[in-house]
Amino acid sequence: MEERVQPVNSDQITRAYFDSLLLEMRHIDAVEPDTTLSLYGETFATPVMMAALSHLKGQGNEGDGMVQMAEGAKRAGAVNWAGMGDCDQFDRIAATGARSIKIIKPYADEKEVIIRLERAEEAGALAVGMDLDHAFAANGHPDRIHGLSMRPRTVEEVAAYVKRTRLPFIVKGVLSVTDAKKCLQAGVKGVVVSHHHNLMPSAVPPLMVLPAIVKAVEGAMPVFVDCGVQNGADVLKALLLGATAVSVGRPVMGAILEKGARGAAETISKITDELRGMMARTATPDLTHMDPSLLWTTQGRPLLDR
Repeated sequence: MEERVQPVNSDQITRAYFDSLLLEMRHIDAVEPDTTLSLYGETFATPVMMAALSHLKGQGNEGDGMVQMAEGAKRAGAVNWAGMGDCDQFDRIAATGARSIKIIKPYADEKEVIIRLERAEEAGALAVGMDLDHAFAANGHPDRIHGLSMRPRTVEEVAAYVKRTRLPFIVKGVLSVTDAKKCLQAGVKGVVVSHHHNLMPSAVPPLMVLPAIVKAVEGAMPVFVDCGVQNGADVLKALLLGATAVSVGRPVMGAILEKGARGAAETISKITDELRGMMARTATPDLTHMDPSLLWTTQGRPLLDR
């Protein structure tokens, strides 16, 4: 019997695409770079953000990794994101002083969504959002997470969330120009370009579709990126292609287990230092002066038309 070919892992495709992008060096007229990020009326030290992780184990037997991640973000001057978790946990996350974005699952029960929206507002979240890519399981039936059913949302429903909350509403899991334009139509205030860690095999790498999404939203909202970001070079590549800021997940997870909040802060700071070094050696002065002509392919051609 012939062995069935397995679908291609999207994380592997994403890593290969990152590595296929090469950078020019530029030194004349270079200056010491500024990594300051302005987002939703606030200022942060870095465009390197925590990812929207969930249920993290922290340092020590009683450690809450989600709270420790938030404490690390505060120390690093970074934006914190929080994934699945109860409202009381997000209260503890917000109490650290970290400016946090709460991402809510697309629960089938609308009451579950509204409760989390309202509690995130009360806790002082920077923004709220929904990871719409969790609507379906791999078998095409509605997803179930921790015993709770999910369902997809229409453009009209997304627009209703935008109007319901006084905070910026973000959609996570946008991996097409089609969905980006629907988010624009709904009045969304930010999108996360992501395949949610191989949620769908053979998914297009976020950085491959990023320029088209940035063009489609026409500057109307921030465009964030996650999936596979490991170092400062990865971050610069995403920023050059139009990302507003970039989330880091797995490198932070191991650091939190080992060192708690200090490990999370050190990881973000280290990647920011790497980014600053890459910016210095490409004559990139700050986040508002990103020149995509720095990028080349391994075939010896500029990535984008000059």
